[in-house]
Amino acid sequence: MGGSRETFAGLAGMGDLIATCVSTRSRNHRVGVELGKGRKIDDIIADMNMVAEGVKTTRAVLSLAERYGVEMPISTQVGRVLYDGAGPREAVLALMTREAKSE
Repeated sequence: MGGSRETFAGLAGMGDLIATCVSTRSRNHRVGVELGKGRKIDDIIADMNMVAEGVKTTRAVLSLAERYGVEMPISTQVGRVLYDGAGPREAVLALMTREAKSE
């Protein structure tokens, strides 16, 4: 789609991803922690005053991945937890037991 490796490797790519994953101030991080505690996504979102953009953009990411034929196992499992009622443990198990690939 025209992206560059340099952009992904910089602050706008990996920097943002790492901050989102580890910062306790990140809304997406907060959603993940609450999902890990067993709370339902609708309840988590209802308690938030701000948007956790990852919840809404996961569908778009999965749609683009399908359109361009890109396998995205982590995003797929995130989508299963957010939209299909899969539990976090189930999603992690699916990731950890999938066939090994060159990635």
